[in-house]
Amino acid sequence: MKHKHHWIRRYFLPSPSHWPLLGSCGLFLILVGAINIIHGNWYGHELFMIGAIILAYMMFGWFGTVIDESLEGLHSKQMDRTYRWGMAWFIVSEVAFFGIFFGALFYARQFAVPMLGGLIRGDETHALLWPQFKAMWPLLKNPNPTQYPGPADVIPAWGLPALNTIILMSSAVMVTWAHWGLKKNRRWQLNLGVILTITLGATFLCCQAYEYTEAYTKFSLTLHSGIYGTTFFMLTGFHAAHVTIGLIMLTVILVRCLKGHFQPEHHFGFEAVSWYWHFVDVVWLFLFIFVYWL
Repeated sequence: MKHKHHWIRRYFLPSPSHWPLLGSCGLFLILVGAINIIHGNWYGHELFMIGAIILAYMMFGWFGTVIDESLEGLHSKQMDRTYRWGMAWFIVSEVAFFGIFFGALFYARQFAVPMLGGLIRGDETHALLWPQFKAMWPLLKNPNPTQYPGPADVIPAWGLPALNTIILMSSAVMVTWAHWGLKKNRRWQLNLGVILTITLGATFLCCQAYEYTEAYTKFSLTLHSGIYGTTFFMLTGFHAAHVTIGLIMLTVILVRCLKGHFQPEHHFGFEAVSWYWHFVDVVWLFLFIFVYWL
């Protein structure tokens, strides 16, 4: 395929595509499968896996089509702006996603736990139901410890979480360094920066897996440890999932970098992934402060 690195001035209208319909079917099957898994139906996992396979196939095919269009020089500046707006709104939706769980964390800390402990309005609830309950955060002893036993302790902030913070922030520096290399057409800097970013991100995930093992075995901190355990694993777990997705994206970008797909003046595919990676880094800073530290 002949690479055309200049942008055409006219507006490019993509051909009709079956990929959106196929992706919608995959998402529908994932949703139906998840609902049936919750209800304990045996076919829930099968529907979920079929939907996930369809969705992965759709993403591979659709992104491949977009890459081919870009290499053929079909993406004008107006097309580039549409991709930038699309990625920006996608990140906004991710901010809203994490905002829900951070909202649950803040509500539990500032309202629910103090109310059950009789520190704010709701003294009757405290006096009648759980008079022995003492409001504190992190919550090590739940109002009903027989049903939801609390953890023995929590993960100390200035141990593995602090190290993980340094690792993830270093990966943000590396992807920015790689971006500078791309803008200056220094291919060795671009490739090395992306490789180092992937290595640091994978190290972060390994440390996170070790931390989870320690939380379960040493501190008895699980999803069933009450509101603290639930918010801890929901926030850190979804963040780890986003880091995994980011690593997959970076791996694809690395292959494209090695093939010479990106040019100093035309490389939004790289920029989109770097935006996403920086978003993941910022979320982790909030996690470290409000989940581990404060």
